[in-house]
Amino acid sequence: MASGLDSYVNHTVSIITQDGRNFVGTLKGFDQTINLILDESHERVYSVNAGVEEVPLGLHIIRGDNVAIIGEIDDEADSNLDLSTVRAEPLGAVMH
Repeated sequence: MASGLDSYVNHTVSIITQDGRNFVGTLKGFDQTINLILDESHERVYSVNAGVEEVPLGLHIIRGDNVAIIGEIDDEADSNLDLSTVRAEPLGAVMH
C-alpha cells in the first residue's frame, strides 16, 4: 500500500480513521507503517442538525494503524462545495 501513496504526496487527501473521523489536508509524507503527516489539515465533523464543522489542526500526524481509507480530493470540486448545507450522520467506528 505504501508505494501507492507516493502519488498522493503534496496533494490534498481525505483520510477516514478507524474511529470514523474525517481529516483533510496536504499529504507531506508517510512511512512503512502508513503513519501519515498532513499539513494545513482540518477535521470535518458531520452533523444531522448543522452543516459540516471544519476544525483547523495545522500540521497533524495520523498513526497508520488507525487509518481506514485514504483518497485524493479534487481541490476545485471541493472548493465549490458549500459544507454549511451538508447534513449527514457522523461515521461510526469500523467493526471487525
